[in-house]
Amino acid sequence: MSDPLISVDSLTVELGGNPVLRDLSFTVAPGEIVAVVGPNGSGKSTLLRCLAGLQPATAGEVRVFGEAPADDARFWGRVALLSDEPAWYPGLTAREHLELMGAVHTAARMTVDAALETFALVERADAAPLNLSTGQRQRLALAAALLRPSSLLLLDEPERGLDAQFRAALADLLDEYAAEGGTVVLATHDQDLADHGRRILPSGIPA
Repeated sequence: MSDPLISVDSLTVELGGNPVLRDLSFTVAPGEIVAVVGPNGSGKSTLLRCLAGLQPATAGEVRVFGEAPADDARFWGRVALLSDEPAWYPGLTAREHLELMGAVHTAARMTVDAALETFALVERADAAPLNLSTGQRQRLALAAALLRPSSLLLLDEPERGLDAQFRAALADLLDEYAAEGGTVVLATHDQDLADHGRRILPSGIPA
C-alpha cells in the first residue's frame, strides 16, 4: 500500500479567535478524488488553503508529498490550485492566457487548441477574459489548471458559474485526471461532483 499523498492530523484553524476547523484528521491516497462538502462557512475553503500552504494551522499538522506544504516553486511545480477567480492579464486573450501557461509549463497535459475545444472556448478564444461570461471565465480558469502538469489538483467550488452540461463534463475530466495518477481534492456544493469522490466534512466526520 502506498504512502498517503496528503496527511492531515488533528488540524485546527482559528480565524479572529473563532474556530473554523477543529481537530480534523484524514488521509488522501495517490489517484484518489476527495470531495470536501458542507454548508457555507464550514471551513471548506480554509481547508484547501491549508493544503496549499497558504493558511497556517493553529494546531495539528498538514503534510503533502510527505512534507509541510510550502508556498514555493518546488511545491507549485506539482500542485495546481483553483480558488478565487485569477487576476487576468490586461490585453491578453483567452488563447494567449493558455499559451502563456503552456510556455511556463513545457510538459503540458494538453495543447492550447485541445484545451479550448475541451472547455468550449474555441469561439471565444480571441476575447479578453473580462469580456467573457462568468461561466466562460470559470471554464478558462479550469482549462489553465488542467492544461499544466501537476500531481495534485485543489479546486474550490469548480462548478461555480457552470451549466449542468459542463458540470457533467467536468466530472469526467476529473475522473480522467485521477486515472492518469493525479489526486483531486475539491470543495463543492454540487452533489454529482461530490459523488465522484470520497466525501469529507470539514468537521472531520465522514459524509
